[in-house]
Amino acid sequence: MTNIESFATGPMWAGFIVFVLAMLALDLFVLGGNKAHRVSVKEAGSWVVAWVLLAVSFGALLWWYLDGTAGREIANRKALEFFTGYLIEQTLSVDNMFVFVMIFTYFAVPPELQRRVLLYGVIGAIVMRAGMIMAGVWLVSEFAWVLYVFGAFLVITGIKMLVMADQKPDLEQNPLLRWLRSHMRITPGFHGEKFFVRINGLRYATPMFLVLMMIEASDLVFAVDSIPAIFAVTTDPFIVFTSNIFAIMGLRALYFLLADMAERFHLLKYGLALVLVFIGGKMLVMPWFHMPVQWSLAIVGSIILISVVLSLKFSGRNLARSKS
Repeated sequence: MTNIESFATGPMWAGFIVFVLAMLALDLFVLGGNKAHRVSVKEAGSWVVAWVLLAVSFGALLWWYLDGTAGREIANRKALEFFTGYLIEQTLSVDNMFVFVMIFTYFAVPPELQRRVLLYGVIGAIVMRAGMIMAGVWLVSEFAWVLYVFGAFLVITGIKMLVMADQKPDLEQNPLLRWLRSHMRITPGFHGEKFFVRINGLRYATPMFLVLMMIEASDLVFAVDSIPAIFAVTTDPFIVFTSNIFAIMGLRALYFLLADMAERFHLLKYGLALVLVFIGGKMLVMPWFHMPVQWSLAIVGSIILISVVLSLKFSGRNLARSKS
């Protein structure tokens, strides 16, 4: 049994949850999240910057609070854990972006209808990850060896991603999608942002409902990877939860910023796979070697930076060749 400790008090948990709910309400009711709206690159870029600044501010506030209540050493360690966890979760969530592009392309979802369904996807992801984090914390506290299971799982998943990086899933054969189509009445076209409509007294699901189900399913699959990954950095439930939520909340804006350029980051999937293998390997060697958190931060950051630079370099060459 492992003793799981957290510095967070009840009011801190409540305050963060209120903050998240307030931001969702602001998006949904004030900033037009409940209306069909095509997100421009400028708007998406502004939200990406805003969420990064909010995450950095939260980490700084965390450090300031702990520096005054628990001492400089603990403040430095916990702040570093938060920023490392945030980078890992933000990095792994990028893979969601590629899946979102594939789903929206497959269903031919108009750009102005994408924003709201992604908002509901974010809400669903928050609920699912909260449950999975609580389950993960309980498992780690009761069975310390689970961390090695997590590590082995991440290594296997990372290797599988490396092998299958160039293969595109066939959504037509997706079991969930096939089950939904065989058990529900579905309209041939979209009805705005509606998930259900009534036609001749019968209730029909719209393709938008299928899109939402596929997005929620992808969030669940990626949570299975990302939740174990952060346990390589910290077992503090507050750090695990907050770093996850900040990454998820910023994912939608990141999608709208980079969706049209997804193909230019074709090597990023290899980088994400290497990150999973590294994190999993780190967890497996913990009994013999404890890697400082700052090393993990530097290595993960370097892997992602190199994969992004190489992606842009090679995509630029291919574009130049196609023009010539």
